[in-house]
Order: sequence, then C-alpha cells, then structure tokens
Amino acid sequence: MALSPDRIDAILTLADARFAAGDRLDEVVKALRAANPDLKTVTGTQAAVMAEDPFREAARFDLHLVDGNNHCWLITDRPDAATGIVIAERDDES
Repeated sequence: MALSPDRIDAILTLADARFAAGDRLDEVVKALRAANPDLKTVTGTQAAVMAEDPFREAARFDLHLVDGNNHCWLITDRPDAATGIVIAERDDES
C-alpha cells in the first residue's frame, strides 16, 4: 500500500486538529485508526524514544511511516512502502 502525499497531508491535518483541540495522544491515535482502518499499524509514542528522523513534522508531533510488509515492522522514508504510521508526540519543551 502506498501513502499518497494527499493522504499523508490528511493524516497530519487530522492529528494536528485533534492535538489542538486538547486530545491526548491515545485519543489522537484512536481517531486516526478510525479514519484509516486499512492501515496495518497506527500507534503513538513519545518523540524522545524515536531514534529515526521523522518523515514529516508538525507543531506537537512527528509523523513516522511504518513498513509492515515483512515479519517485523520498521520505520521507512518511503511512502510507497508504508503500511502504517507512528505519531510521536513531542513534549512541551521541544
């Protein structure tokens, strides 16, 4: 499954709006899962634990793309290989 630039933008817009509305990370992830049921992986974490550079950055979070086509999933910078996303929330001090 490929994630088009428009779909990535839509994911960013939805996550950004939910964070701006005061939603917690788990609520943002739940909304993203509901809006993107075909993605294999939609999860959240704190940005401090992510070793990879984000695919895109927003005001409160980083977006990482996940390639889950093999046994283990890995972070990718290739939208054409992405099967999911990680929303990595940055703390207020970032």
